[in-house]
Amino acid sequence: MGERGDDGSFVRYGIDDRPPLRESLLLGAQHYLTMVGANIAVPLVLAGAMGMPESVVPRFVGTFFVVSGIATLAQTTFGNRYPIVQGAPFSMLAPALAIVGVVTATAPDGIEAWRAALLQLQGAIVVAALVEVAVGYFGLVGKLRRYLSPVVIAPVIALIGLSLFNAPDIATATQDWWLVGLTLVAIVGFSQYLGETARVFRLFPVLLGIVVAWVVAAGLSVGGVFGPEAPGYVDLASVAAAEPAYPIYPLQWGVPGVTPAFVVGMLAGVAASVVESIGDYHAVARLSGTGAPSGRRTNHGIGMEGLMNVFSGLMGTGGSTSYSENIGAIGLTGVASRYVVQVGAALMLVVGFVGYFGQLVATIPGPIVGGLYIAMFGQIVAVGLSNLKYVDLDSSRNVFIVGIAIFTGMAVPAYMRSVGGVDALQEGLAGTAVFGPALGTDVVATTVYVIGTTGMAVGGIVALVLDNTVSGTDAERGLTAWEAAAESDAEFASAYDRFVADDD
Repeated sequence: MGERGDDGSFVRYGIDDRPPLRESLLLGAQHYLTMVGANIAVPLVLAGAMGMPESVVPRFVGTFFVVSGIATLAQTTFGNRYPIVQGAPFSMLAPALAIVGVVTATAPDGIEAWRAALLQLQGAIVVAALVEVAVGYFGLVGKLRRYLSPVVIAPVIALIGLSLFNAPDIATATQDWWLVGLTLVAIVGFSQYLGETARVFRLFPVLLGIVVAWVVAAGLSVGGVFGPEAPGYVDLASVAAAEPAYPIYPLQWGVPGVTPAFVVGMLAGVAASVVESIGDYHAVARLSGTGAPSGRRTNHGIGMEGLMNVFSGLMGTGGSTSYSENIGAIGLTGVASRYVVQVGAALMLVVGFVGYFGQLVATIPGPIVGGLYIAMFGQIVAVGLSNLKYVDLDSSRNVFIVGIAIFTGMAVPAYMRSVGGVDALQEGLAGTAVFGPALGTDVVATTVYVIGTTGMAVGGIVALVLDNTVSGTDAERGLTAWEAAAESDAEFASAYDRFVADDD
């Protein structure tokens, strides 16, 4: 049990380790609790934009958890086989909201506006995801690997962590900072100060931190200190009122529709998701104590994400991608076991179908999620920057590229959000001299907006272009040292390879 990573960190459970089942159940729940806020936020945002009836929303949220569980099992078993959770992507939310806005404004007669919008969203995701499947399994992503030095990967991973520094769960003006602080202090206390005093603190700092903060918030809610409008309010009555179970199955909302313009817009979201996932793969490999992912493993990971996006479209959700939240949990706990994440995925299937459990998870207040984000995403920022150990930091070209990539990765999304949405951006592009008619189309505006609001995509593109055009040696860029520690294609065994081996 446990192995020393190439960065000197101690991994308590390695990727192939299988802790006892009872322990794995708690560890798996801990992994999934780190992404609960995001996996609930996406369906709630979509439901609100569509005008979905309140009676349908719990089933809609439950579907996201079912898809998350199945996608995680598929990725960890047949895809890249990293201990990484799959969930609803924010990178595909912008084109999704654009589609919803258009369809709800012009919904055809004979069908509710929300259902019409959801069916168009499903169709766009399914078709765009087929492109992702092809990009992955035809090996196109793996071929990019030679262009991805630590100078590119470091800012991409760091921007994954920085992307939520101003999330409403952290930075809203009405935030309950006492509850945020309690959650953060509990997680830091259990993981950093008490971790060596007891095994339970060492393995479950995130779970314990969430439980402590939730119990305090629930007690203050029952005692009347927190009212229903308070950000830290825990609505226990909603758990008792939840449906016992939800019927969740493919095509439950109807047959998806396909509109070419919507598909092209969704392709931008898929592209941003791919960039983010590549950064996630490198982050989880580093925290798990293994070499950088091979091109073959990356191809299988992106291909499987594409398949699971097709599945998510058929189920009626907003897509599926690798989640960086549980990567931070690996860094805090040292639990990088694939088996643990698979057990957690199975738990999410139960949560998705059983209304009481899903509603209980949904009662975790925003401030607790905010405290969790600070601990998790701060860890990811540091993991990204730690890749610079391979790079010559005395080189001015490296320092310049990393700095400008991180700055643009934060500044451009901030600008895009201040523009006022896709429609405002389209209007501005249409007024551009000479190229206005070409730039002011729906497709161009949506593509620019989606990529421009995704920090890791902006920073990754800037770093990729500069690192491969500004003169620099392989040793200077960190490629020589990185390749020496990286995983070879032969080290990764796909599901087919393992099936053939077992058959022999």
